Amino acid sequence: MRTVEPKILYFGTPVALISSLNEDNSTNLSPISSFWALGWTMSLGLLNDAKLAENLARHAECVVNLPSPSMWQMVEKLAPLTGRDPVPELKSKQFRTEKDKFAAAGFSRLDSESVRPVRAAECPVQMEARVLSLHEMGGKKLAELGGGLVAVVEILQVHASEEFLKDGSDHIDPNKWSPLVYNFRHYYNLSDTELGKTFRA
Repeated sequence: MRTVEPKILYFGTPVALISSLNEDNSTNLSPISSFWALGWTMSLGLLNDAKLAENLARHAECVVNLPSPSMWQMVEKLAPLTGRDPVPELKSKQFRTEKDKFAAAGFSRLDSESVRPVRAAECPVQMEARVLSLHEMGGKKLAELGGGLVAVVEILQVHASEEFLKDGSDHIDPNKWSPLVYNFRHYYNLSDTELGKTFRA
């Protein structure tokens, strides 16, 4: 065992595309890989200088879109784009301003039912949500990236592609569905082999 200092701590986390409302009522689309759920409440990790953070502070609604592994190249097209104009100084070497991220990455817009930001139509899971609270995060290394915050959101509606449901039920079949996983800046899907199930004797 050796003490190491990796640049990031993404030990295999799912990718989400967050739809949020811009000041002109258009929808921004932001890839994130720092989020988790408890029940129907989610915590989204955001950098302070992201357009997403600005949008959620102004308009407390969003959509959490989950892309499939086959969409990784579309997601990667979003990686160097920001809705901020001008580009924040810390991002200026790698990012460029893009007003229409949907078109830039090849995603289509789909109207939401409960919130104003639109959904990414191609994503097989789309979750409409409202923001409950925003919390500043601390930490020296995060401060070097400009600081960050946690947006706590409540899921209002879940839309799922029927091809991933079990026999037309409300249950998503884990043998059919795999999230797009971000593992130390590499894209993966889940293994096809089930290891076991919780609460199984």
